[in-house]
Amino acid sequence: MIWESEIEEFRGYLKVEKGLSDNSIHAYVTDLTKLVHFLKEKNYEVGPEGVTLANLKEMMEWVTEKGISPRTQARIISGIKSFYKFLLIEEKIDRDPTALLESPKIGRKLPEILSVEEIDSIINAIDTKKPEGQRNKAILETLYSCGLRVSELIELKISNLFFESGFIKIEGKGNKERLVPISTKAIKEINLYLSEYRRNLKIHVDSEDILFLNRRGKKLSRVMIFTIIKNLVAKIGMEKNVSPHTFRHSFATHLIDGGANLRAVQEMLGHESIITTEIYTHLDKEYLKNTMIQFHPRS
Repeated sequence: MIWESEIEEFRGYLKVEKGLSDNSIHAYVTDLTKLVHFLKEKNYEVGPEGVTLANLKEMMEWVTEKGISPRTQARIISGIKSFYKFLLIEEKIDRDPTALLESPKIGRKLPEILSVEEIDSIINAIDTKKPEGQRNKAILETLYSCGLRVSELIELKISNLFFESGFIKIEGKGNKERLVPISTKAIKEINLYLSEYRRNLKIHVDSEDILFLNRRGKKLSRVMIFTIIKNLVAKIGMEKNVSPHTFRHSFATHLIDGGANLRAVQEMLGHESIITTEIYTHLDKEYLKNTMIQFHPRS
């Protein structure tokens, strides 16, 4: 077997049969190519079918020496395991060299969270006198109001806005659709953006139904959303590492801290497993202590 052709078939499998997004597919393939680079660097002239557990263990030592974190190592192993699972399904191999390959132990990393005041500070730093100011304000209000992934934000369609009902329809990972409530504040900022900025653009034919556009009338890139937020955070001198995903984390945490049902938050975030959503259940020690005092018979 030839690596290039098998990786291309794997790419097709992830897209068609697994229904993964382009970003997820790119991540899988990027991690898999690390194995190919390792084999070339070590002059191991083997195809996918010739890789052994010993090769894989040596590769993980190789990535460790390069300073790759345990969390990233675990992701690389997950990608390689998925590739060999695909080869087994296709009956291209009869043994899985990754079967006994163990991932490094990693702790669950809690995401960076912003307070409501910090979010307001970032949004209030936007200069609405600039042409794109109202657009940027609408973008951040939508991120925080709906807890969207950045990929979902840039793909958000005007035809999927149902403001009268107070919902927007999101096309999430694996082309799975979900309805997400949207705040009156975000609706107000989006309507202002539509009337004050978007209506004056010469819109590219491929972006006519896309909500948030750049000056050339085309869909915004993921990098542009990161840049907008990075510049605002620097402007107010905030030292936290803030990204579009920080607004999503803050959305979920504020809901759960306010007493929202975990299942409801899971649905709004588009998480397949509630275990993923549980990372937002931050219980401080004082709360636990008060619960003990209130409910335990020995207290």
